[in-house]
Amino acid sequence: MKRIELKELIEGGENYYCEFKRKFSSPEKIAREMIAFANTKGGFMLFGIDDNKEIVGVESEKSETELILDAAKNYCEPPLDIKIEYMDMQGKEVVIVEIPESKNKPHRLQDYINDFDINKAIVTIRVKDKSVQASKEMIRILKAQTNNLQLKNYSVGPNEKAVFDYLSKNEIITVKALSDLVNISERRASRTLVKLVRANLLRIHIKDNGEEYFTNIE
Repeated sequence: MKRIELKELIEGGENYYCEFKRKFSSPEKIAREMIAFANTKGGFMLFGIDDNKEIVGVESEKSETELILDAAKNYCEPPLDIKIEYMDMQGKEVVIVEIPESKNKPHRLQDYINDFDINKAIVTIRVKDKSVQASKEMIRILKAQTNNLQLKNYSVGPNEKAVFDYLSKNEIITVKALSDLVNISERRASRTLVKLVRANLLRIHIKDNGEEYFTNIE
């Protein structure tokens, strides 16, 4: 990374693609942040930068790097492939961690369970300038994207028709709204909406608090 690119990242503040860390906190917390970037569109974590954009630097780039690599390798499942660089800014050392968007989503916090358990796995995604835990709906979509499982020739049944009728009068629909609308379980409503997203018939959106809703594709 060039110095001017780092300066622009810092000036841009924390956002969808960038997170500031004054120093390494704990491997679990750092792993959650890195997983969120990998599960979304990738991004950067800058160590030695305070939330207010102040450059404070790190005490030891070597020890910081060892902790970051340990978090990426041993606290993320599957392990993350990250890139680490260093740069002197105002006489202080900044550690730049680049986390590319993964082709093997969803990554989860290491739980030492051989098979992915959607009910227990801690999967995070990036929402604006925060990392939030993904819902089961989003996890299913991430898995489908990785396996290139876009639905084709998807038959539209009564539940799907109810979704489109509802959206013709309302801007958004949620899992609970569909469940109440057609009197089915939230689990079944969730699967219906996820299938419509996979069929490229609906779009999923995430609020700042992690809540999800669905809309027509405009």
